[in-house]
Amino acid sequence: MDQKTIKNIQTKLLEDLIDLQFPGQLMVGDICVTFSDDIVENIIQEWVEGWLQKNGIDYALNDNTQMPPDFYLNPDNKKEGLMEIKAFNYKCGPGFDIADFRMYEQEIAHKPWMLDVTYLIFGYEMSEDGTVTIKKIWKNKVWEMSRPMASGPKKTIWPINLQIKKGTVHKIRPAKWYGKSTKFSIFACKEDFLAAMEETVYKNKDTRDDGPEWLSTVIENYENHFGEKLCIPRWNDIKNKYVNDKS
Repeated sequence: MDQKTIKNIQTKLLEDLIDLQFPGQLMVGDICVTFSDDIVENIIQEWVEGWLQKNGIDYALNDNTQMPPDFYLNPDNKKEGLMEIKAFNYKCGPGFDIADFRMYEQEIAHKPWMLDVTYLIFGYEMSEDGTVTIKKIWKNKVWEMSRPMASGPKKTIWPINLQIKKGTVHKIRPAKWYGKSTKFSIFACKEDFLAAMEETVYKNKDTRDDGPEWLSTVIENYENHFGEKLCIPRWNDIKNKYVNDKS
C-alpha cells in the first residue's frame, strides 16, 4: 500500500466521522453513568475498526496497547501507515497521554518510523441529554501538538510538555495546539521536537544515562530507514523560538 492510498483512507475516514453522534451516557439501574474521555476514545476506535472492515480495508492492530499506533494501515509493512486514535472533550482541552516518556524516547531512537505516526484526534461535545457529537478532527504528527512547559512551584522549564508526579516524569502530554499561548509555542518541525526530546532525556534523572548516545542513535537509524540525514539543532539554540520569558 503506497502513501497516497494511506492518506486517501485517512481523508475519507475523517469525512465520515465529522458530526457523528452517539450516546455518551448509560443508565445502569437507576444511576446515569457519563462516559469519560477514555471510554469515548475507545468507542471511536471500535467504530474506526468497523469502518475499515465495512470498506474492505486491510489493517492490523497493535499488540502493545501502551504505545502507538492503534492501527497499521499496511499490515504487510508495519513501518508505514501508522494511525493512532485520540479523543477529548473540546470544551475542556486535550488531556490524553501521547506515550510513556521513557518508552517513547527509546522507541523513536531505535524505530524511527514511530516518528511518522499519524494521530487522528477527535474533539467532541456532549449535550445535556448525553449525546456525543464529533465537532473537530485533526490529523497531527507528534511535534504538531507538543511544546515546552513550566512545572512545579519554581516553574521549571521543561522542553517537552509532560506529566510529572512528585518529581518523576511519567507521560508525554499534548499541548493545546489549536489555540494561542503567550508563554510557549508549538514546535514548527520534527527536528526542533527532537532537539527538545534530547534535552529532556538529559534533564530527566531516569533517562539521563541514555543522553550521550541518544541523538546519534536517532540520526543514524533515521537515515538507515528513510535515507535522509536529520540535522538536529541544540535546544539552547532554538529555545527562544518556543519559550517567551517575557510573558
